[in-house]
Amino acid sequence: MKKNSVKNVRINQEVLRELSQIIRDEVHDPRIAPFTSIVDVYVAPDLKTAKVWVSVLGSAEEQDNTVKGLNSAKSFIRGCLAHSMNMRNTPELTFILDKTIEYGVDMSKKIDDVIAQMPEREEESTED
Repeated sequence: MKKNSVKNVRINQEVLRELSQIIRDEVHDPRIAPFTSIVDVYVAPDLKTAKVWVSVLGSAEEQDNTVKGLNSAKSFIRGCLAHSMNMRNTPELTFILDKTIEYGVDMSKKIDDVIAQMPEREEESTED
C-alpha cells in the first residue's frame, strides 16, 4: 500500500474518527483536558504504528498533562480501537502535541494589532 493511496487516506480518517470518539466517551482520566481534539492521524502502510496529532485548548501545563494522560491510557485506547475497528493489525499509538492552532491564533492576533495601528499611521501622514 502506497503512502498516500486512497485506502491509506480512508484508514487515517476512520482511525481519527474512532480515536476522537474513544477519547471523548471512553477515557476518564482527569489529566486529559475537556477541549482536546485529534487534529490528524497518520497510520503507517503496514498498519503497525500510528502518529496521532493532538490539539489542546488550554495552558501549557494542561497540554503537558493531557499528553501524559493519553500516553498512560495508550493501551486502553488501543484496545478500544481494536474492538471498534476490524483491522488486520491495530497500530501502536504515538501521541504528538500539535500547536498549529495555537500558532494560528497568535498570528491572527498579531495581524489584528497591526491593522489596528494602520489608521493611526494614515492620520499621521495626512497631517504632515
